[in-house]
Amino acid sequence: MHWNPDERPPEGQRAALHRLANALRRTIVALMDSNAPEEELNAAAESAERFAERLEQGPRGRALWGYAESALSGNPSGFFDNSPLLGHGNPIAPPILPRITGNEIEATVTFPVTYEGPPGHVHGGFVAAAFDEVLGLVQSMTGEPGMTGTLIVRYRRPTPLHKEVLLRGRVDRVEGRKIFTTGELYDGDTLCAEAEGIFISVGRARFQSMAEVREIP
Repeated sequence: MHWNPDERPPEGQRAALHRLANALRRTIVALMDSNAPEEELNAAAESAERFAERLEQGPRGRALWGYAESALSGNPSGFFDNSPLLGHGNPIAPPILPRITGNEIEATVTFPVTYEGPPGHVHGGFVAAAFDEVLGLVQSMTGEPGMTGTLIVRYRRPTPLHKEVLLRGRVDRVEGRKIFTTGELYDGDTLCAEAEGIFISVGRARFQSMAEVREIP
């Protein structure tokens, strides 16, 4: 587990990982709306199963680039390839695209049909997860890695699928180990949700000990 502030485009194995993750992401989205006949789905399943077995039987133990969660970095410019929300190397990530704007984080994201809850709109749990990740990125601007202590989300309007939405977040105050953050999610000028997050600063040694017991079956 490490932080690397290098913002150059990915190269070599990392670039290949991003390419494969994006192809898998496209496959997942296409599958959700596919009306392919049974024989075509079975053929695709056989191909996918062979590919999965190939990866499962191949070399394991790839080094992690950066962090799997933004709040752990202590710096919003780290690599988050493995994040399930930000990670370009994680096929289940939308992914969310953040940027620093002064004392705030602004992040854009387009949720595809894989994140659907109410018809045509994003499942509320994924809205909460997006806030957790973006506010985690915000709290890392303090230079202190931390973990979510409390997250409160207020849903004002349904968040649309297939449309770029904007999340904003900021640090309100710091009290000892507690970092207080707030944020909003907008569809254009429409406020869809608000959030308040309290993050607890945790020493890097704690995260290192957690990483040492990390296992992939």
